[in-house]
Amino acid sequence: MLHNPVPRPHLSLALRLLLHNLIQSIKMATVIDGKAVAQSIRSEIATEVRALSEKYGKVPGLAVVIVGNRKDSQSYVGMKRKACAELGIKSFDIDLPEQVSEADLIKEVHQLNVNPDVHGILVQLPLPKHINEEKILTEISLEKDVDGFHPLNIGKLAMKGRDPLFLPCTPKACLELLSRSGVSIRGKNAVVVGRSNIVGLPASLLLLKADATVTIVHSRTSQPESIIREADIVIAAAGQPAMIKGSWIKPGAAVIDVGTNAVDDPTRKSGYRLVGDVDFEEASKVAGWITPVPGGVGPMTVTMLLKNTLEGAKRVIEKNN
Repeated sequence: MLHNPVPRPHLSLALRLLLHNLIQSIKMATVIDGKAVAQSIRSEIATEVRALSEKYGKVPGLAVVIVGNRKDSQSYVGMKRKACAELGIKSFDIDLPEQVSEADLIKEVHQLNVNPDVHGILVQLPLPKHINEEKILTEISLEKDVDGFHPLNIGKLAMKGRDPLFLPCTPKACLELLSRSGVSIRGKNAVVVGRSNIVGLPASLLLLKADATVTIVHSRTSQPESIIREADIVIAAAGQPAMIKGSWIKPGAAVIDVGTNAVDDPTRKSGYRLVGDVDFEEASKVAGWITPVPGGVGPMTVTMLLKNTLEGAKRVIEKNN
């Protein structure tokens, strides 16, 4: 005797469940809007700047030193100066020629160190080859190191139970985006792709301070995809366009893409477009949260610089008044 076929209502329910699971599996990630988060933080900064001005008659001051005429550096510095003007932060502009000597650059930094109206000093990198970057960064006063690259600030970041005066801006931006998106870090597996002094290394130290279990993937790492696939949080800062594929991402993971890579695009007027280190189209179908490029970490980096400048100013102004 033949078994009775599955009743139609049961088959219909099974199909509905299958469809539901299919829809869930292709649900797109929440795209973290870096521009919107940055704008929200800038409003908070502007409010605090006004409060300092009203209470003490002083505002934060940021000095930006640029050497030479690199277009990318000029553009970046222009953004910083414009942002200062919008938030009521006083901007000190030091533009030096490409051929300036190391001694003269150090002299400029020392003058800014002793200027009481300057609460943050940023020397735009890269510097010309005849100048030792490490030496220049070491000459910046620890209390005004708003880029967070002074060896003592990085040293404290690396030590348990120690707090640096300033955190490097891009890593700080990454963690701020996670926090404001409601992504919990404590106890999670985090993978940082890249080990640069500017992003990868300090980002891994910050995640460690936030109680994540951290792995760094770099150019000598064997089978990076299998390590990344275990991560609840991925911070990509390798400088390799679309290196991280959707199949490398753990379902539901938070992906912060620091990469800004120019790839050829004849359909654009510029002839190129910017892409991240993560294949956004693929990864956004798997991840729980993801930042776009552009419009993710980029707008946040300048905002964290302004926040660091405000924090430095508050320390000095409130202590002396």
